[in-house]
Amino acid sequence: MIQGIDYAAIAPPLILAVAALGVLLADAFDVPRRIIGLLSGGSLAIALLSVVLLATGDRRATFCLPGQLRGNGPRSCSYVADDFTLLFQGIVLAAAVVVVLLSVKEIADSSMPVGEYHFLLLSAIIGALTLVAARDLILLVVALETLSLPVFALVALRRYDGVASEASLKLFLVSVVSAAIMLFGISLVYGATGAMHLDRIALALQDGRLPSDLKPVAAAGIVLVLVGFGFKVAAVPFHFWAPDVYQGAPLPVAAFLSVVSKAAGFAGLAIVLALGFPAYGDVWGPLIGILAAVTMTLGNLMALRQRTAIRLLAWSSIAQSGYMLAPLAVGEKRLPEAVAATTAYVALYAVMNLGAFAVVIAVSQRMARGFAEYESGRRWDTLDDFRGLARTSPLTAAALAFFLICLAGLPPGVMGLFAKVVVFRATVAGDVTWLAVIMAVNTVIGLYYYLAWAARLFTAPAGATGLRSAGRAAELPPGLAVRSAIAATAAGAVVLSVAPQLVLQAVSSVT
Repeated sequence: MIQGIDYAAIAPPLILAVAALGVLLADAFDVPRRIIGLLSGGSLAIALLSVVLLATGDRRATFCLPGQLRGNGPRSCSYVADDFTLLFQGIVLAAAVVVVLLSVKEIADSSMPVGEYHFLLLSAIIGALTLVAARDLILLVVALETLSLPVFALVALRRYDGVASEASLKLFLVSVVSAAIMLFGISLVYGATGAMHLDRIALALQDGRLPSDLKPVAAAGIVLVLVGFGFKVAAVPFHFWAPDVYQGAPLPVAAFLSVVSKAAGFAGLAIVLALGFPAYGDVWGPLIGILAAVTMTLGNLMALRQRTAIRLLAWSSIAQSGYMLAPLAVGEKRLPEAVAATTAYVALYAVMNLGAFAVVIAVSQRMARGFAEYESGRRWDTLDDFRGLARTSPLTAAALAFFLICLAGLPPGVMGLFAKVVVFRATVAGDVTWLAVIMAVNTVIGLYYYLAWAARLFTAPAGATGLRSAGRAAELPPGLAVRSAIAATAAGAVVLSVAPQLVLQAVSSVT
């Protein structure tokens, strides 16, 4: 049967697909790298505009089954552009624009092929945009792999860099294993329910509809699907790839993994739990609670031991995943409120973490100008390299200090405090008090390493370490693109710290 396609609904990923092909053609005809970067960033801006326009209209859906689910209810559709989808697509695209800005100088310094880089980046973003709109398990898996596969190449795109190649191989192996586990879980769910669309799966899993001998099969399938998502969001014990991959990847790619990929993963997890498996909340709720507790605890404890900025941000990102998982531990009880809390935290975390990565990239580039060793692969991102930053670049130091305070959840970084209060309140409201206590303890642990890093910014470097030893080259301002990224994220952090209710209002209206 032939059915029409709502091209307006799929406009955001479709725009980027056309742009990705355009980038490859432009690179083949030796178009200047700056033009290719503008084409990539411009396509993201146009896609973001299309999301805004879609948000002003009604819910759209396409690739639908011909029959109705029941009675006069809506048809089961594979791709749905509702308010939840558009909110996450907006988060992904806005974060992707910042990543493109951060990539401009990195591409030039590392001699990476600009056409391949932007093609792979746009392809991964297409996967993220499709993932948050997927409403059946097949499209969800395809979108997850479309997001993951280009990232393997992005991590290893610094050719002749053994560390990057090792990180890429590790990410590849972990992703393949997680995909296999998820596919096995999906096969069990399909075998038990006979459905792939999430609304039909939810209907089949309701009390009294599933034969008793198939209930353990469905439960096992649901657990395996969650394990697959655990790899994607770097939840313990599926986290072990993250620190090494963040360390080996180009810094903008690490920022992409930390924010864009993680946001898409949590969106997919929330969609599957809320729309497909709510009836089995007593199965996945306690499991997610344990994962959240272990993830935030191990992430924070390991972050205490780190001496480089990227590995600290990697373990911090793992700990933050635990906070994002915590509200979902409530199971079916108050699930819409839990999804809203997780979504709000993801949105606020994206601004804070991208800002921290932007400053780290700026400092790394400035240090590179003063040290010849950088040409042979030296990465200037140890925490001691940030000593004296307030003297050489007061605005950049102030921005990083503010981002770290936000991540710690301390005033005046109200957005970070607001994010933690939202997930804490949702967890307590769902009667998962033990997890709320663990969350409170972990918040205190996190204060130490965030504040210790912030204190270094205002401490004079000792001897020949830090920015002083890089001479005048280290005191030059970073490139315009990186400065724009820092300014954009800092402005967003300030606005959301002054009016954090904007995020909660937006999230509450779409979940």
